[in-house]
Amino acid sequence: MTDRHVLIGEVVTRTGLSHRTLRYYEEMGLLTPTARTEGGFRLYGDADIERLLLIKPMKPLGFSIEEMRQLVDALDVLADPAGPAADTSSARAQVDAIHADALTRVAELKEATARAEAFTDALAQTAQPQPPTTNPAVTSK
Repeated sequence: MTDRHVLIGEVVTRTGLSHRTLRYYEEMGLLTPTARTEGGFRLYGDADIERLLLIKPMKPLGFSIEEMRQLVDALDVLADPAGPAADTSSARAQVDAIHADALTRVAELKEATARAEAFTDALAQTAQPQPPTTNPAVTSK
């Protein structure tokens, strides 16, 4: 299968990431253009887009750029069938650790979401008009 190359604009469209984010990821070593046009424009392949789609959810989970880099580096090692077994084992452990961390972060976000929903429900209840109360000390004749 031939890897199709696309310009940064299509990568933006397919990933939902901004031009600025893509360039920042390139500066940070998370992404490298697969090729360049004769005019010097960056070209990205399908594998680059898949990589971006994999790491994109890491940001809202609070992962750092360094943690993203660790993941993509580990995945690169795992993708190399000729790599040393020790490197493969270490990379597998890294991916497993990031996976466990992601599960923990998702659980924490679910708990925070439940607390936020309870809060908004409580606010909605207090915003409801209250029925008039009768004062038992006042008697009608």
